[in-house]
Amino acid sequence: MSGHRFQKYIPEADERSPFDRLLELFLELMVHTSGDVDETFSWMKELDDEHGLTTPQYTLKDFRKELEERSYVEEVRDGSGGKMSVKTEKLIRKRSLDQVFGKMKKSGGGKHRSPHVGTGDETNTDRRPFQFGDSNNQIDFTASIRNSQLRSGIDEFSLREEDLEVLEQEHRSQMSTVLMIDISHSMILYGEDRITPAKKVAMALAELITTQYPKDTLDVVVFGNDAWEVSIKELPYLQVGPFHTNTVAGLELAMDILRKKKTTNKQIFMITDGKPTCLKEPDGSYYQNSFGHDPKIINKTIGVGVKCRKAGIPITTFMIAQDPYLQAFVEDFTEANKGKAFYSSLQGLGEFIFADYQKNKRRRV
Repeated sequence: MSGHRFQKYIPEADERSPFDRLLELFLELMVHTSGDVDETFSWMKELDDEHGLTTPQYTLKDFRKELEERSYVEEVRDGSGGKMSVKTEKLIRKRSLDQVFGKMKKSGGGKHRSPHVGTGDETNTDRRPFQFGDSNNQIDFTASIRNSQLRSGIDEFSLREEDLEVLEQEHRSQMSTVLMIDISHSMILYGEDRITPAKKVAMALAELITTQYPKDTLDVVVFGNDAWEVSIKELPYLQVGPFHTNTVAGLELAMDILRKKKTTNKQIFMITDGKPTCLKEPDGSYYQNSFGHDPKIINKTIGVGVKCRKAGIPITTFMIAQDPYLQAFVEDFTEANKGKAFYSSLQGLGEFIFADYQKNKRRRV
């Protein structure tokens, strides 16, 4: 018999403890409130009143007490409220990594692979004859002794250079990264909260780099009318200011930071909604155009992207918007830099459209 059969939906039982269920909501809201514990609990109370998140046996007061007992929240000395602990900051970054790059996180081995072999960091299974300049720790003595025995026999054993075999080693490279985050007013314009997903992507990238690639360096730059450095632990607390978008200032500061790095490989990650609207003039004044797409600003920004390309610094742009007019700038900028771009809607944070201008490919990840 064809057709559809319907039955009552019975949700799966949530076997987590009341604390664990509320903790997930608490961590999510802490990103939205930029780390304001009291505002987060105010939001949780509204949700509790409307949806009945707690029970008489376990209230929000009980949850807050347990947060303090487990060192997720610390009371401020002046008694003005609570603040996130280092433990919570770390957990929020890890949670962002799981949300944004859940499919990627197991692929990293702690170092970046390179296509070069020779005197490197990790031995592989390839062998070759010894060459002048090879280090002693590359020599496979078992294979070398076998070669000597095959050549001269056991009774007249002698080891010559021609008998030596070495194990190839893969080079592993280090990377210096600057993470740029747009904190201009457009990130919350028209009622769209773009700064929260931007912070999630930033924290995910920071956690990915610091945990999977511990030998790399990571610096964080925020940009509005101007650009300045912040620490990784400040990421959950970032707030949008009454700023325009001076992408040029952010890129120039990022380049200044990378010039001081001794590593060969350098890159910039930029999280933005894609519309530069501001430049700083030589006299210290600001040239601003809130409508965007100003040729003077766009051309200057693309020009800095070209400078980065000539300096061997690729830029990967994470675009937290789907507006085709905003995307047009990112298309032109990324093509000029020969970098990469990810496009994401505010709802589909875990899925990106990936544009690789080096290989001229687009795909979903």
